Amino acid sequence: MFISFEGIDFCGKTTQIELLKRYLENKGRKVYIVREPGGTVISERIREILLNKKHLEMCDETEIFLFSGARAQLVREAIRPWLSEGNVVIADRFFDSTTAYQGYGRGIDLDSVKKIHQIATGGTVPDITFYLKISMAESIKRQELRKTDLDRIERSNDNFYERVISGYEQLALDNNERIVTINGSRSPEVIHEEIIEKLNEKMILSS
Repeated sequence: MFISFEGIDFCGKTTQIELLKRYLENKGRKVYIVREPGGTVISERIREILLNKKHLEMCDETEIFLFSGARAQLVREAIRPWLSEGNVVIADRFFDSTTAYQGYGRGIDLDSVKKIHQIATGGTVPDITFYLKISMAESIKRQELRKTDLDRIERSNDNFYERVISGYEQLALDNNERIVTINGSRSPEVIHEEIIEKLNEKMILSS
């Protein structure tokens, strides 16, 4: 079972991933969590480059290839082996993030983005993807409450994030058999319950 979580920054992915991991482990499943970019030694080194706020001169093309390089390593070194052993893998972002952020957000040609995905993943696709939908205003509010130091990408302007949100909306429409849109502005407990309901509806938890 391969599950991914998507959404703009501060949408609550980390909380929901931890809740789902705990739920599945209580059901007797072995669960691995991976994050993008990251998840392997090589991928984490790439993450350091990508998110470093000192690297503001990074061009969009470099950005997408670095994300995809980290993903290629993660898929082959971790995700595929764990899935082949019958485990559950939950990804904090996967290729949909690149489509939304680098495709719609940065404006890189979407056909080119799809080709890069195919090379990076080798056809590995999540069984189900949860898109935690929040507004730009809600994202800003949560960021201000946490008072976190923003990384290079989180420092992008509001217009960029509005394009990213539009990208996620389009992805959800185009891939409605895989992507489930969840209202992320509610309490974590209510969101978690809906996620479990959706997993059961799609019979993901039946095996």
